[in-house]
Amino acid sequence: MNTVKQKKNKKKSIWLDVWRRLRKNKMAVGGLVIIILLFLTAIFADWIAPYSYESQDLLNMFQTPSFEHWFGTDEFGRDIFSRIVYGSRISLEVGFIAVGISLIIGGSIGAIAGYYGGRLENLLMRCMDVLLAIPEILLAIAIVAALGPSIANLMIAVGISSIPGYARLVRASVMSIREQEFIEAARAAGSSDFRIIVKHILPNCMAPIIVQATIGVAIAILTAAGLSFIGLGIQPPTPEWGSMLSGGRSYIRDYPHMTLFPGIAMMVTILALNLLGDGLRDALDPKLKN
Repeated sequence: MNTVKQKKNKKKSIWLDVWRRLRKNKMAVGGLVIIILLFLTAIFADWIAPYSYESQDLLNMFQTPSFEHWFGTDEFGRDIFSRIVYGSRISLEVGFIAVGISLIIGGSIGAIAGYYGGRLENLLMRCMDVLLAIPEILLAIAIVAALGPSIANLMIAVGISSIPGYARLVRASVMSIREQEFIEAARAAGSSDFRIIVKHILPNCMAPIIVQATIGVAIAILTAAGLSFIGLGIQPPTPEWGSMLSGGRSYIRDYPHMTLFPGIAMMVTILALNLLGDGLRDALDPKLKN
């Protein structure tokens, strides 16, 4: 019992130490605050948005920002602020679920390849090399074009296109840990390979995985917006920042607010995620302990 309690206290102290170092990075804390605000906005979008995202008012098309419509209205008289608020829910959902898909599949492939090695590793990693030879955005476009444009297919496409990166990351981390003494002790104690990988190896690989996943969410949101921009992502009237940019590009000279505010929302979100990812990388790096 004392050993279990000591392990729990040690893990708790490690994460407290990480949080202490992260708090010293003001930019990372700022990014974390923005992400928390975005999550709250997505959760309480029904109460924050003053209008429905699909409510049209053809008598008030192309309205510039005002007290009635903070970010103006689009070509159908829809409130842009309300659509951006609801769009945060879509973008975060797509980003995190897509990263979850790539992390689970890619992490499993990388863990198996790194732990067992040999021909199995060679086969799995050569398959990943084939996928890496195709640019992520082109692979995502091909998948969405084959499956059809929808939210679910968009998440699948973005997730699959990111699998090789996570597979290579987890493989490298597992290979650096698998021959250490505590792994040999677990084998000698009769632990199964699955238990060794899940209970002993992967928890010690979490630092680079967390950092990569945080930055991966930003990349997933940007990729999803790019697919929606060219008409292969989320379809109207569902609000999504990329599709909003696409809808406003025809009017950008006369009504720049239609593209300005969705673009700022996307830029701030991706910047916040990148700042948080950089801060986590520094906080989780044991070489930077002080």
